[in-house]
Amino acid sequence: MSVETTKASGPQEFEKTLVASDTSVASFDTHSRTPLESIQHRLHKSPAMVPLIILLLSVILFAIVVGGRFFSPFTLTLILQQVAITGMVGIAQTLVVLTAGIDLSVGAIMVLSSVVMGQFAMHYGVPAPLAVAVGLLVGALCGFINGILIARVKLPPFIVTLGTWSIYAAVNFIYSGNETIRSQDLEANAPLLQFFGNSFKVGGAVFTYGVLLMLVMAAIAWYVLNHTAWGRHVYAVGDDPEAAELSGVRVDRMLLAVYTLTGIICAIAGWALIGRIGSVSPQAGQFENINSITAVVIGGTSLFGGRGSILGTIFGALIVGVFALGLRLWGTDPQWTQLSVGALIIVAVGIDQWIRKISA
Repeated sequence: MSVETTKASGPQEFEKTLVASDTSVASFDTHSRTPLESIQHRLHKSPAMVPLIILLLSVILFAIVVGGRFFSPFTLTLILQQVAITGMVGIAQTLVVLTAGIDLSVGAIMVLSSVVMGQFAMHYGVPAPLAVAVGLLVGALCGFINGILIARVKLPPFIVTLGTWSIYAAVNFIYSGNETIRSQDLEANAPLLQFFGNSFKVGGAVFTYGVLLMLVMAAIAWYVLNHTAWGRHVYAVGDDPEAAELSGVRVDRMLLAVYTLTGIICAIAGWALIGRIGSVSPQAGQFENINSITAVVIGGTSLFGGRGSILGTIFGALIVGVFALGLRLWGTDPQWTQLSVGALIIVAVGIDQWIRKISA
């Protein structure tokens, strides 16, 4: 009788022993961490924390150096207006970098889409809403082409988007004839294209609808990445594509969806760009590919994929905006802005490597 009881309870006792052992090991690991290691693990779980701290410190720094002018409603809203386009394109770039890829063509897609909207509205007589829809379709097509070459043909993202960057930029200039559509013409015939340049007041601050659009897009992207299966799959593909494939994620379809969505977001940014500058120019926004990567890297998203956040990217864009405007108000040369941004990029990459080392 006692033997049977022992046999019956054996597996249960064994499971209890394993659970107790795992608990004690986890407890031992937690208590054995040094304060520095605890900080590293905390930063790994909250990628947006580092850029948020840097943003707050930079605001405090320039408030001390520049004085009360930096905290005026005009200055703070001006920073938001300046980083709105970079923030939108940065959201698109974040999705790609989370999959361990990169998209050098985002700026060219944005400008090409805006040019298509302007050409269809002004030269072809197409109603403005339909012209916007065509521009969004062009952005989706450009992103889809990138996705096909990367996900199905298995070409490296850097090489593919470097090539399509040149192609889309060339198509932009050829199609537009390097012609700028003036603000007066848009205002008279297609004011919808300038919608995101319109402003509204909140207290003493003035915001453009482009800033509001960036915030809404960031909120939607944050929710999708953190509260949907699709978002979890994006992180999984970037963290370990082979493991993601084994767990049932169609990696090729995910990559195709991410790059196509990136193209659509860039096209929306192109629409906002028209409102920001008031005209349709094939010359505008050519460096947004670099600006978006800067915001993503400073924002704490790992270039190795699988770790990062939309909030971090917005904070990264704001950091660049704060340094650019703060140094300008301080009366320094523009080269100091480039120097500081370059230093921030190196520091951000160094912090990412430091966090990955302890959390691997």
